[in-house]
Amino acid sequence: MISVALPCYNSGDGLAACLDSLLAQTLEDFEVVAVNDGSLDDTLALLRSYAARDSRIRVFDRPHGGVVQAMNFAVEQCQGEYVARMDSDDVCLPRRLELQKAHLDRHPHLGLVGGRVRFGGDPETGRGYKAYVDWTNTLVTEEEISLSRFVESPYANPSIMFRKELVSRCGPFYDGPFPEDYEFLLRLMAAGVRMDKVPQEVLIWNDPPSRLTRTDPRYDPDAFYRTKAEYLARWLALRGIERVSIIGGGRITRRRALMLEEHGIVIDCWLEVDQNKIGGRAGGRPVCSWHEVGAPRGEFLLSYVGNRGAGARIASELEERGWIAGIHFLLAA
Repeated sequence: MISVALPCYNSGDGLAACLDSLLAQTLEDFEVVAVNDGSLDDTLALLRSYAARDSRIRVFDRPHGGVVQAMNFAVEQCQGEYVARMDSDDVCLPRRLELQKAHLDRHPHLGLVGGRVRFGGDPETGRGYKAYVDWTNTLVTEEEISLSRFVESPYANPSIMFRKELVSRCGPFYDGPFPEDYEFLLRLMAAGVRMDKVPQEVLIWNDPPSRLTRTDPRYDPDAFYRTKAEYLARWLALRGIERVSIIGGGRITRRRALMLEEHGIVIDCWLEVDQNKIGGRAGGRPVCSWHEVGAPRGEFLLSYVGNRGAGARIASELEERGWIAGIHFLLAA
């Protein structure tokens, strides 16, 4: 029933702990499809030593092509109905596969399930990453995940389990100058795939210096915003929304929000809190006062304010004024 897709590249340092955590799962009926992506260290030898001890581990060796190619090859080889995504430097908690399989079994309308994750890095040097982990853990229900999808990826990628048939229906992970995991989730949601999380922790999400999100330009902030803009514009167009006002008027905010115009969405104005900027113009658009926003009158607002905690404060203020998330406004940062 379950296949764990495990791409590996120069994974010698954390791979043993990863494999041990999989072999210690309370649910025992699964396979691990491990793809060595042309590693230069002892990854392949380690994989083969584990496979010799446990037939549930199937090892494939390929020339180095990158994580997306390795992941897609792994999914192609998966024999299970459900595919669990896994990274070689992370650790599964013992009940992960059991909990997620049971959840998909009980909820046939769902195509994908995740779970809460535990931050495995240094809370001081990795404060930003830990804050992101803490934020993802606040999102569990379908509605929370759907409304938050354009802030950041609502899932820790190696925590997801999905029905394999989704790949035939919606396509595999795409390889390009963008975060493939976030794009995959946005594409599934755009296709109407429903998803949520189990409320338990299922994974220790480690944060080594070599993690791709730290080192690969596909995961830099602008790459996320470009991906987000495409799918957010689709979401807006599907609801007949052609014009928006943007909460936040800083230079970086404007640059990222203007990516929407490449997809046909018109930005009417910037809503600012800085009294010194209100009444002026930026990028050819008026800068208006956020404080003068009253009850909704047919316009649609997108918040691009990225300061930590700002989105929650803005949503709370708008809701007090009668705005409804997903109907009148949406957080996009």
